[in-house]
Amino acid sequence: MICIWDFSGQTTLFFMNDKSKAATDFQRQCEEIFLELQVYGLSDSLRCREGKKYEIGGSFYGSDSLKMNGSSGAMNGDSLTFSLRHGEAGSLGLTGLQNLGNTCFMNSALQCLAHTPKLVDYFVEDYGREINHDNPLGMNGEIALAFGDLLRKLWAPGASPVAPKSFKSKLDRFAPQFSGFNQHDSQELLAFLLDGLHEDLNRVKHKPYAEVKDGDGRTDEEVADDYWHNHLARNDSIIVDVCQGQYKSTLVCPVCRKISVTFDPFMYLSLPLPSTAIRTMTLTVVNSCIDGIAQISPYTISVPKNGRFEDLTRALGIACSLGADETILVAEVFTNCIIRFLEDPSDSLSLIRDADRLVAYRFKKDSGDAPLVVFMNQRMEEQYIHGKLTPNWKAFGSPIVVRLCNITDGSDLQNFYLKCLSLFRISTEEISGDFDASRKTEEIVKTEGIATLSLAPNEEGSDSPSDGGLQFYITDEKGNVKGSKILMNEPLVINGELRRLHVLVSWSDKWIKQYEPQLFSPLPEVFQSSFFAKRPQESISLYNCLEAFLQEEPLGPEDMWYCPSCKKHRQASKKLDLWRLPEVLVIHLKRFQYSCFMKNKLETYVDFPIDNLDLSAYIAYGNGKSYRYMLYAISNHYGSMGGGHYTAFVHHGGDQWYDFDDGHVHPISKEKIKSGAAYVLFYRRVSEI
Repeated sequence: MICIWDFSGQTTLFFMNDKSKAATDFQRQCEEIFLELQVYGLSDSLRCREGKKYEIGGSFYGSDSLKMNGSSGAMNGDSLTFSLRHGEAGSLGLTGLQNLGNTCFMNSALQCLAHTPKLVDYFVEDYGREINHDNPLGMNGEIALAFGDLLRKLWAPGASPVAPKSFKSKLDRFAPQFSGFNQHDSQELLAFLLDGLHEDLNRVKHKPYAEVKDGDGRTDEEVADDYWHNHLARNDSIIVDVCQGQYKSTLVCPVCRKISVTFDPFMYLSLPLPSTAIRTMTLTVVNSCIDGIAQISPYTISVPKNGRFEDLTRALGIACSLGADETILVAEVFTNCIIRFLEDPSDSLSLIRDADRLVAYRFKKDSGDAPLVVFMNQRMEEQYIHGKLTPNWKAFGSPIVVRLCNITDGSDLQNFYLKCLSLFRISTEEISGDFDASRKTEEIVKTEGIATLSLAPNEEGSDSPSDGGLQFYITDEKGNVKGSKILMNEPLVINGELRRLHVLVSWSDKWIKQYEPQLFSPLPEVFQSSFFAKRPQESISLYNCLEAFLQEEPLGPEDMWYCPSCKKHRQASKKLDLWRLPEVLVIHLKRFQYSCFMKNKLETYVDFPIDNLDLSAYIAYGNGKSYRYMLYAISNHYGSMGGGHYTAFVHHGGDQWYDFDDGHVHPISKEKIKSGAAYVLFYRRVSEI
């Protein structure tokens, strides 16, 4: 096939019936006319003589450039003689795109599409006749025309880097989200462009109404064909021909077990990285079950990213070897006080942020009816207030939560608290100074008396513990109120439906020195991230990503499914299966994570096949076609979320790859195209011979 670009507008003279007149008129009108010929499908012998052979999608593209002008080309009767321009064999398509200002994301996506075999064939031919100017979902053909014009420039012989100003102007007009010169996402641009090209080139002028029918006992093959035919009746374009596939979606109601099956088209696959499906969390476990003595240990567990609190407690129970007669209560601690208990097993783990600090308290199950006592610690610190050094009480250390079993008065309460902390007690020989800690403890524990707890002012008239002592006060849930002092001879009265008692424990500096610093150490964050610390690079295969995508999982609370049987919205489970695969398979690796609290990019190294991506084991319906694919382009993203850079790697025949970095194009070895920067992968199906 020969594609002719007419730079003079006069080449039609060559094809007039009156050949003598054509030659005479041609020579009289101009001395030199340039005719650039881009030749497809040259013979193997010619390609071998030039020393390069480039195959894309089964046809040979642009191995040679042909030039004809008044001096080097001559007309001899009915034939034309051309001379080859030496040194340009294989250069077609190796044209860069200038960066107009943070447009590397656009350049990367465009180069990948501009080297998609069937699209090149389509846009270098007369595609204008298929533009659908009347499609209300399209853009009056302007996006298709702008893309086609840009693609032809990229494939023109001897082209220098192209400034895609016209295409960028159309993009800004029809997709304002990409307007301006900020950095954007190449995959998001790709999604818009594929959809826009499809609508601009949709061969269906009037879309018929198609009603989706229930399965009614029919086979999946019959139902899937109905869905596909209905889709093609409304959508028929080169994009559908090349890029669209079909997957099977199965929803199951968790209550009535109603099953709903649909067969939906897809333009590309967005695959999660398996590490994103799992979340690592660190919690501090306080064990007060062993003879009432507290033990504090951090545990790191792995839970489903979209899991529930019940997943957390289950994983934590396994990690800390929770007994069958034990249970745990998880609380969030902020500024050394408990701000909430995580008690609803159905709550989403997304409510827990990486910077939160969680404590899990371990109890015996048979103590479940006993009142819950929350001990919060405070100490005296000096702070500058209005320029003056002023003593002030401040919370410190980790709160201790216990179940009150067989405890009746303040003396029992204090004795139990001291027993819980006994594991962290430093022996009296190690304590500096002349303070007799053991004697003081004995005096405190043996204090006797009887009274009633209330929120009245302190009956002893003192807010400070004596040297080496502890004092206990009634407080509120956040430890902000310093209520009445708990006397050793007063019975404990637990009021309220929650049967919880919040106690503020005032420590003296001398008393603090008698305990291990670990008791007062800050709690670890759920996930400790560091801006400068680089995590070890994970390595997974593309097949792992595909398996994670096809795995059954519950829908999120924001994606509840309306069950036609229950007549209510349910959190159904969803399962996807590949049903039809397209000729060109675009795979998006979901490296970017977004939430209300954070933005993150995963640098996970994905080991993807280059020459043989075999999806035979992953397709639910075998229709006799090949499911082996070869990689031909990659959109890469380097750097962080805000300041990254996009490039493209493109296969140009044999084992030769090229790196398209905006306007710079240079060869790259096949061994270097795999990296943690790979973001969007472009595969073409390999025909079975």
